[in-house]
Amino acid sequence: MPAPDEVIKLIENFECNIDTYRSGSFNETQARRDFIDPLFEALGWDMDNRSGYAEAYRDVIHEDAIKIGGTVKAPDYSFRVGGQRKYFLEAKKPSVNIKDDIEPAFQLRRYGWSANLTLSVLTNFEEFAIYDCRQKPDKSDKASKARLFYCTFRDYVEHWDEIASIFSKESVFKGSFDKYAVATKGKRGTTEVDSAFLEEIEMWRNLLAHNIALRNTDLNQRELNFAVQQTIDRIIFLRICEDRGIEPYGRLQGLLSGTNIYSRLTDMFRDADDRYNSGLFHFTSKKDRAGAPDELTLKLNIDDKTLKEIFKNLYYPDSPYQFSVFGADILGSVYEQFLGKVIRLTSGNRAVVEDKPEVKKAGGVYYTPVYIVQHIVKQSIGKLLEGKTSKQAAGIRILDPASGSGSFLIGAYQYMLDWYLAQYEAEGVEKHSKGKVARIHLSKRGAWQLTTLEKKRILLEHIHGVDIDHQAVEVTKLSLLLKMLENESGESLNNQMRLFHERALPDLDMNIQCGNSLIAPGMLDLDDQAVERVNMFDWQGSFPDIFAAGGFAVVIGNPPYIDSEWMSVYAPDERIYCAQHYASASGNWDIFCVFIEKALSLTRPGGLVSFIVPNKLGSAGYASGVRRVLASESRLISIRDYSSVPVFPVAVYPIIFLAAQEKPKRTNKVLYERMATNEDGAITISQSADLKYYDYFGNADQGWPIFTQLKGVDLISKLTVQFPPLKNVATVVGAATVGEAYLIAPVLYDAQSDKGFKFVNSGTIDRYVFHWGTSACRYIKKSYLHPRISITDLGLISRGRAEQARSPKIIISGMTKILECGVDLKGDYVPGKSTSVVLCDCDLRYLVGLLNSKLINFFYDTVFGGNKLAGGYLRIGPPQLKDIPIAVITSKAPREKLHDHDALVALVDKMLSLQQQKAAARTPQDGTMSQRQIDAIDQQINQLVYKIYGLTADEIAMVEGGK
Repeated sequence: MPAPDEVIKLIENFECNIDTYRSGSFNETQARRDFIDPLFEALGWDMDNRSGYAEAYRDVIHEDAIKIGGTVKAPDYSFRVGGQRKYFLEAKKPSVNIKDDIEPAFQLRRYGWSANLTLSVLTNFEEFAIYDCRQKPDKSDKASKARLFYCTFRDYVEHWDEIASIFSKESVFKGSFDKYAVATKGKRGTTEVDSAFLEEIEMWRNLLAHNIALRNTDLNQRELNFAVQQTIDRIIFLRICEDRGIEPYGRLQGLLSGTNIYSRLTDMFRDADDRYNSGLFHFTSKKDRAGAPDELTLKLNIDDKTLKEIFKNLYYPDSPYQFSVFGADILGSVYEQFLGKVIRLTSGNRAVVEDKPEVKKAGGVYYTPVYIVQHIVKQSIGKLLEGKTSKQAAGIRILDPASGSGSFLIGAYQYMLDWYLAQYEAEGVEKHSKGKVARIHLSKRGAWQLTTLEKKRILLEHIHGVDIDHQAVEVTKLSLLLKMLENESGESLNNQMRLFHERALPDLDMNIQCGNSLIAPGMLDLDDQAVERVNMFDWQGSFPDIFAAGGFAVVIGNPPYIDSEWMSVYAPDERIYCAQHYASASGNWDIFCVFIEKALSLTRPGGLVSFIVPNKLGSAGYASGVRRVLASESRLISIRDYSSVPVFPVAVYPIIFLAAQEKPKRTNKVLYERMATNEDGAITISQSADLKYYDYFGNADQGWPIFTQLKGVDLISKLTVQFPPLKNVATVVGAATVGEAYLIAPVLYDAQSDKGFKFVNSGTIDRYVFHWGTSACRYIKKSYLHPRISITDLGLISRGRAEQARSPKIIISGMTKILECGVDLKGDYVPGKSTSVVLCDCDLRYLVGLLNSKLINFFYDTVFGGNKLAGGYLRIGPPQLKDIPIAVITSKAPREKLHDHDALVALVDKMLSLQQQKAAARTPQDGTMSQRQIDAIDQQINQLVYKIYGLTADEIAMVEGGK
């Protein structure tokens, strides 16, 4: 694409008057207006919002050049798509040397890195540089550090294609910008801002924990955690407010001069209490404030050395952070991980920071990505707001019952702010900008924005949260308050205090509360430690007005994923309570199931619930109870399936559901969307369908057949209706308990020829064959080629297992991509712990032929595909196997059926013989010849199984992968 005529004219104009422009008298504002704005207009950006978009959706945000402490607080331009920042542009006057000056490059990289952007631009028109903002900036870095591209204005024509393909509006919209960012990732020194800031505040926590414990020996563990957290939160709040121009710049830095730093810091905290009225700074009891005051932290002793260590790297140029551009998602991501650790006091009163038990089990803490939050918020809150006026929206109360660091509440609050602003503009700016309590006013840039009082009202009226962790509650409040203060200034807050005699911030103590969302008051016989841990919560007493009106309108979030086995060790009282009070707490249940049931009970009639949860909701046996609550007692509206997308950096395969608190009708349909990552790295909808409600979601016991073949539901329904489940035909059990498995390990021995039972486990079990003696068997950290266990030893471990081993049986591998069923006709084998055993009076050769067929694998994958693990491996166990439909053919069946039965047995006999022949092959040619015969027999088995189950040609094509 050639450079446009207007760009060529800009180049010629600059060339003709280059000496004038390079002189110091030609300033940055002139450079922006005369050259930089037109340059980016040529790249398709609406630089002056001629389209008239609302403030939240403008293409370009121009920042006012406000200097604080000698530095500009925000980048000159923020380029956005759909309200989301894509890159910054920092403009300089032409007399500034872009190529070699350290200062401009450091400034831009500091902005971009702090905002978690990938790339940003530095230009004075004469020079144009692209920087990788993923590399942590340092004040000593050369200007060339992290620079990906550099040219002068004379090179614009030659490089126009390259520049436009990355930074034009069209390229950003189509994903080319993101694709280029991914292609340039991996440079040495890349450190994301949230990781770096997490490391920073974890260092603060260590310093404060050790020093406060040392100097304040009367504190207990809970008080120490509270004191450290509150101190960190207050420092972060005040420092961010400084960079936003709300607090005088450098106040915290000023404490470094002189002694008694903490005493002077507490004076700042008291000033903040007078100014903000926030629970973050609540030190005295007052009638108009609900929560209890903090009577602890102002009396602490903290050494100057500790606070100096914290404050010294908080300011330019020593600090890489530009707090004015810190997004709520960055702070939320940092705090989500920060809250995964707790301070423990040792018997010697020494502070130790360690992972919480639930975090250890999960392998870490993982923040819900912004795109997930935005989708859940839009599909739930957005749906309820459709067609409503600003007055009609008043009754919408939003809840996250496991709020964590507040990511969902921040997303909900932002959505409400944007919706109200757009609604007020649609209803008439005259109406809403006049009067004693105006809802909107004009900003300095001439755009309408919500008043401080209105943002405060929206927060108090609509946003509510509960979390069991007091520190998480305080972090959520902090994040919401900082969100409310976005685009505010010291002047705007002072005006509010002067005009309305109200302090700047709301007290959120009644909105964001601490307690156990699942457990109501009434658990008796608990000691003080258990009472503190359980933290019972009274919903009706805590939110009386909301429940008087029927409950919450919207419940959203990402509930914890914790199985009941973990709870039996670390939270036994809670486990017993849940099992007694929730229908969803059945089997080896996971706590996310109980959260779903609780969320629905907290929702008013017609209200909505939307969570992101593991896809096991749709397939696991233990989730049958919550499936019944969710799809039978409430109405599923939609499911968005992220099973194939790496949403989290651990092996969790999530779905997002939306449900309404109302009974479903037979005519209802459920929107199902399957998500995938395309070749550009973008997550998009790869498949979408409106599914018949009762065909897909009517059988809670069986699971939802949505994870593999959407078109297969009619066939699945046919199979389950016409044929009995395996549990009615045979006994299906796990081969060994965990306890038995560890008793077996020490008595296993390696012997090719012996009277003992042969031992097999997942890995040495294949379709129709056991690889005993040909493949190594790994079992509890040891490897065997010919593993055996004596009849006597097995009998001592378990008489039942010994009897099982002597019996003819089918042994099924526990973790494979397809069903792998071997048959032990003579009772020679002992199966290991990760396998299942099928015992039956029928001909096992017939049964194993069915189980290894394509049809039964299609059934299993369709119904239980939601249990897939990393790499596409299926979790195969008795709860799933028991539901496989089996075409039973008895001796009283018609002659044709009996013929089919005997034909299948004969084919399986041939298959077993061929598998032994292949195992004994000594040359590649013999092995290949055997495999070809195996494939041919396999195909014959599949065709015969289709006939036995009565499949049509279309159904066969579906199973075989046809359209």
